[in-house]
Amino acid sequence: MKNSLKITAILTVLLAIVSCQSNERKPGYQYMPNMYESVPYDTYGEYEIFEPVTGGSEAMKPAEGSVMRGWLPYEIDDNREGYDFAKANLTNPIPYTEENFEKGKALYDIYCAICHGSKGNGQGTLVEREKILGVPAYNDAGRAITAGSVYHVMYYGINSMGSYASQMSEKELWQVDHYVMSLKAKLDGEEPAAFVEEVQVAETAAMQDMDAGEAQEGIDHQEEAHSTDH
Repeated sequence: MKNSLKITAILTVLLAIVSCQSNERKPGYQYMPNMYESVPYDTYGEYEIFEPVTGGSEAMKPAEGSVMRGWLPYEIDDNREGYDFAKANLTNPIPYTEENFEKGKALYDIYCAICHGSKGNGQGTLVEREKILGVPAYNDAGRAITAGSVYHVMYYGINSMGSYASQMSEKELWQVDHYVMSLKAKLDGEEPAAFVEEVQVAETAAMQDMDAGEAQEGIDHQEEAHSTDH
């Protein structure tokens, strides 16, 4: 009996030594390979196993009504009526803090200054080199930009300017909006606006929610009128 136990112990040790060898040309045995190697599926491939869920496609569609994390739908139409509505009604929902201002400036320097100029006077590098023409200054009286019109144009793009909705999040767009409006004020010779202290942010949150609700009501009225016209 003792000999049998010794023999079993010795065989177990030898088996462990053999199975743990480091020779890559002779890897150890896999007794349950499906536990180690998953079944590969090609992206967008058609497989029977997925038929009950997707009809066969490996790629699954997002749930209806789902949105990307960190992104909210912008429901104002990309047309002249939508632009005018945003210009008159849309306000910047994030507080004018120094942090938001500095982040807006950093993003502006990356995406906007090349055309609009570091001062917002429409004299960016590409304009000076005559690669593009007709970039207006932010204080152009004919355009009379507002926070709402700036956001609308950044979101959808206009003329030769493309949309930046895919490059920046909603918050980042509003941070740039703050900085653009500060450049406009400077071009108009106005005193720079004072930054909002962090303690004031909570106090104004309720008021901003009310403004957002009123803006949403305006959007709903716009959509109703649009549907009635059609």
